[in-house]
Amino acid sequence: MSNLVCAFKKLDPRVQARNPLMFLVYGCSVVATFYAITAPSIGAFEVLVPVTLWLTVLFANLAEAVAEGKGKAQTDSLRQSRQQTMAKKLKNPDDHGNHTMISATSLAKGDYVFIEAGDVIPGDGQVIEGVASVDESAITGESAPVIRESGGDRDAVTAGTRVLSDWLVVRITTNPGETFLDRMIALVEAGKRQKTPNEMALGILLAAMSLLFLLVVAALLPFSQYIGGETGTPLSMLALIALLVCLAPTTIGGLISAIGIAGMNRLLKRNVVALSGRAVEAAGDAAVLLLDKTGTITHGNRQAVAFVPAATVSLTRLAEACALASLADETPEGRSIVALAYEKYAVPEQNWQDLGATFIPFTAETRVSGVTIGERSIWKGAGDAVSLRVSKIGGSIPSDVSAARDAIAREGGTPLLIAEGNEVLGVIQLKDIVKAGIKVRLAELRRMGIKSIMITGDNPLTAAAIAAEAGVDDFLAEATPEAKLKLIRKMQDGGELVAMVGDGTNDAPALAQADVALVMNSGTQAAKEAGNMVDLDSDPTKLIEIVEIGKQLLMTRGALTTFSFANDLAKYFALLPALFVGLVPGLAVLNIMQLSSPSTAIGAALIYNALSIIALVPLALRGVSYRPAPAGYLLRRNLLVYGLGGVVLPFAGIKLLDMLLAAAGMV
Repeated sequence: MSNLVCAFKKLDPRVQARNPLMFLVYGCSVVATFYAITAPSIGAFEVLVPVTLWLTVLFANLAEAVAEGKGKAQTDSLRQSRQQTMAKKLKNPDDHGNHTMISATSLAKGDYVFIEAGDVIPGDGQVIEGVASVDESAITGESAPVIRESGGDRDAVTAGTRVLSDWLVVRITTNPGETFLDRMIALVEAGKRQKTPNEMALGILLAAMSLLFLLVVAALLPFSQYIGGETGTPLSMLALIALLVCLAPTTIGGLISAIGIAGMNRLLKRNVVALSGRAVEAAGDAAVLLLDKTGTITHGNRQAVAFVPAATVSLTRLAEACALASLADETPEGRSIVALAYEKYAVPEQNWQDLGATFIPFTAETRVSGVTIGERSIWKGAGDAVSLRVSKIGGSIPSDVSAARDAIAREGGTPLLIAEGNEVLGVIQLKDIVKAGIKVRLAELRRMGIKSIMITGDNPLTAAAIAAEAGVDDFLAEATPEAKLKLIRKMQDGGELVAMVGDGTNDAPALAQADVALVMNSGTQAAKEAGNMVDLDSDPTKLIEIVEIGKQLLMTRGALTTFSFANDLAKYFALLPALFVGLVPGLAVLNIMQLSSPSTAIGAALIYNALSIIALVPLALRGVSYRPAPAGYLLRRNLLVYGLGGVVLPFAGIKLLDMLLAAAGMV
């Protein structure tokens, strides 16, 4: 019922004016109503035409209202929580106790707020102090809390989420009405939804066609009066108005807005918020996908899978040294090394603190970590870093260890050297585990004509091996922010639309350059500001689903446009001979449908026109069935299913309605 009420509210001329074609139908409805009321006598035809025209406008409004209603339930609750949220505004970010309670809607960009356990985060911002567990289920739908802390790639917080433990000091990064939550709410409100370039181009085409039909039909009035004055009765104004509406592509005109809104809603159902309608459409046209290796193609945590000793070192000694060097290493890689030593090589379990050991943590400068136990010093790290350290104290890397290191790299693994003093003991093989099913999904992209490129900081040998295992088309190794940006610009200069996924501050330049920029909700504020889509679940592989949704949106609009124009073509052959056969008897040979009369022909066509809009609403909202296929195949299928269907159905539908109207004696 609420959708029907909304459809009636959209009869406001200011709302109708946003869609030129339906505004023309709206104007025809007003004029037809006026002519019917002022007619000397009101018959069934004078009632049927204006009523059917108003239903056509109402059905188009209803399609848009239903599409909008799909997302409003979620955003209404979000809007209410936003309005009721209070904020503890700090006068000095270093003085947590000195704050003022104000409404969240009064916060401005640059304000500092203090947020404790139980508080709702009042605005989008960046954590500048503290660490806390945050419940983001109001936004993501997921109940598992996440950690937000100052520094690093997890310092961004979102309005409407709730702090579960500890406290945060947050600097607000958006002005009132510009938060992520506000943009999410505006997404499903048609008045604020920005039309995409293709949608605007189609709207311009429909408006131009409507103007053309208006001129043609207007010219028919004096023509019919001139011909009718000698051989028959000229066409009435109501008949010409109905003819204009029937011949104009009202089907796609009534559904075009609903198709766009429904595409946005399909993204929302997958917890993806498009901050720009252009991005959804660009995803459907994307020719290249840039996929980060870690977390997208691989699971993200490298695991130790083997120890390879030097020729002069026993496997037992190497496994023990690996375990000792990693006992205090809390990284996933370090824990996997210890687990491998215990489980596969039967190294006795030990506590490094009981051994009186001193742990040497990894640093970006040394690129090694290790442990000292009395006189023993054990190191593990990248090959060149360990080689440099060993060479300074008179050691060197044995040739068999170098060969093993290169072999592991060629196979896609990550080799770490392990050394004790100036002696290199062997190699630890770490392996990125490629996600199950990723090769199949990338193959689907290839069938759609989309090229996949893996981006990684690994060396070229490792990158090549993982790329081959995952099935990507190309890769960019040792990627820096500058290299990513240069690659995107090069492809765009060649006319390709580029999609990319990222979450870190170092991804921001490339995200801002990409046509489709998917940012993880767990990412930094800089990344979110650079992107045009945010994945609330922080699942990088969702970029593939977004491309599919974008393609489905384009296919749906293309299919219904094909159906609409095919409909119009059929209606020309159905209506024009029936209308003018009384004025030009020679047209009888073209009256292949043998419609009962001009009045029944117009009535049947009008009713069919209105019913076709409401019948296609489910398809516009659901989208046409989609499967990965080349563009040529999809075009042929569209023409066969929706083109041929659009030609056949009007003949059958209009003939049936004509017979019913004639039998009822209505016109």
